[in-house]
Amino acid sequence: MAQETERKFLVTNEDWRIMAPPVHYIQGYLTIDPERTIRIRIAGNRGYLTIKGKVESFTRPEFEYEIPVSDARELMNLSVTQPVEKFRSKIPFEGKIWEVDEFIGANEGLIMAEIELESEDEDFVLPPWIGEEVTGDPHYFNSYLAKNPFSEW
Repeated sequence: MAQETERKFLVTNEDWRIMAPPVHYIQGYLTIDPERTIRIRIAGNRGYLTIKGKVESFTRPEFEYEIPVSDARELMNLSVTQPVEKFRSKIPFEGKIWEVDEFIGANEGLIMAEIELESEDEDFVLPPWIGEEVTGDPHYFNSYLAKNPFSEW
């Protein structure tokens, strides 16, 4: 089974900005509930359909498929939420790739970084721009932000 093991952190300063170019992401959700999420994403000029299962600790089933961007645009119209928009920068650090998301629109002001791991007990080094860990906090799930924007917290 495809698994995603990731940890999420708030970002504390601007040092990451010069490390990688940002790509515009927009995503909507076809379903959101505690057991499963179905997401449509447009990243730059590529489209994706992603199905995620329930989070256990910080691992969950994840199935992601690239689809034509034209299909992703059409499916976005079926979203049950407002779109979540952000700029993502993929930054190599100490042998891992950190994905820094700077949210725009209704979630402007929120900047998070995540790292995907091979296992929950894998060791990794925190970059100097990483702050508080928010891995288990559902307020920081993108699906939550789609219904409860950061600007309304």
